[in-house]
Amino acid sequence: MTGLPKNKQLILFDGVCNLCNSSVQYVIRHDKNDHFMFAPLQSSIGQQIIENYKIDTQKTDSILVYSELHGLSTKSTAALNVAKQLGFPRNLLAIFIIVPAFIRNWVYDFIAKNRYKWYGKKDECMIPTPELKSKFLV
Repeated sequence: MTGLPKNKQLILFDGVCNLCNSSVQYVIRHDKNDHFMFAPLQSSIGQQIIENYKIDTQKTDSILVYSELHGLSTKSTAALNVAKQLGFPRNLLAIFIIVPAFIRNWVYDFIAKNRYKWYGKKDECMIPTPELKSKFLV
């Protein structure tokens, strides 16, 4: 469906959000085993996944993690699934999966709701550098 290699996970992020873009840069720096590829939610592949999974973008608009093998994860579960793949000590954050999702997602939603106010936003999606272009699906 996406052109995503079977062994990769696709992180869909808000391409105009400064916090989201910083988070993508962080994941790129710490993804030593090259697990992840990236695409803005605003891209055609992002829109295709949103439509296919019938995501209400009024309720979920900041991070989705998709893989052919595992399907789609959202919000705090997506963030913890990413952390789990980033090696020590970041992978220790995965322990928070034991916290009920409604509590994790309440914290996640609070940050997501305020991300533009706290971190600002860009006028357009980030454009990857030539060295990083292979990590992005658009």
